[in-house]
Amino acid sequence: MPLTMNRDVFITCAVTGSGSTQDRSPHVPRSPQQIAESAIAAAKAGAAVVHCHVRDPETGKPSRDLKLYREVTERIRDSDTDVVLNLTAGMGGDIVFGDVENPFPTREGTDMVGATERVAHIAECLPEICTLDCGTMNFAEADYVMTNTPGMLTAMGGMMTKLGVKPEIEAFDTGHLWYAKQLVADGVLEKNALVQLCMGVPWGAPDDLNTLMAMVNNVPDDWTFSAFGLGRNQMAYVAASVLAGGNVRVGLEDNLWLDKGVLAENWQLVERAGNIIENMGARVIGPAQVREQLGLTKRAPK
Repeated sequence: MPLTMNRDVFITCAVTGSGSTQDRSPHVPRSPQQIAESAIAAAKAGAAVVHCHVRDPETGKPSRDLKLYREVTERIRDSDTDVVLNLTAGMGGDIVFGDVENPFPTREGTDMVGATERVAHIAECLPEICTLDCGTMNFAEADYVMTNTPGMLTAMGGMMTKLGVKPEIEAFDTGHLWYAKQLVADGVLEKNALVQLCMGVPWGAPDDLNTLMAMVNNVPDDWTFSAFGLGRNQMAYVAASVLAGGNVRVGLEDNLWLDKGVLAENWQLVERAGNIIENMGARVIGPAQVREQLGLTKRAPK
């Protein structure tokens, strides 16, 4: 199919993520204050959406602590910077099996909880957007599996919709899009869905352009999509996603580097992405336009 370039592009900044990057760069934020400040700086640099995980402030390890989410949310909302808040709901579905002959009992790192607990911080903080990882997947680690069963996704997606929080479907492969369309057909998710195409995450969709276009061609015309690539390909995917008709995501969750040997800060990655978008002849839109486009309502917690 011919490319239809997106002329009005929003940038999402994935501020910290849940990967083990906390000791690889001093710029990966750990504490709620650091995460909020990094998100605010990214917004001031042009990000309309900030995607936030939380980490243990002492160790930097990923966390699901509701108090940490609440503090990040309040700090961002209390700032003088308007930005669409997107919280992860991807944690709580982690299994680390034993060795190949004895998969049970599972090992340290396993974190499996129910649907209600996985979205407890969403119900508490009421962000405008939260993520829904739309499938089970192997990652690079030998015995780790990210687990999202159809039953779990139906339950979580239904809770998000009922809360009035828009799910951002995280699609790591074409089958994830297939099931996301089923969730819409079943009435679990609303028709004007939002999807993030996650490219180059081992062992999901590889980050080549043919695979990106296969993913794009599986996104319904009335959905809004964004895409990202990991590491050195992050900025290449800014251009590729815009050319393919989408929006973009950058940030330290996906890439630690600004240039070879130069560690990045989130705001710098956003600024560079904005320059690429504008040099392509498109414009970077802000949070108000994103809310209008996606039908979002900015709310405070109950």
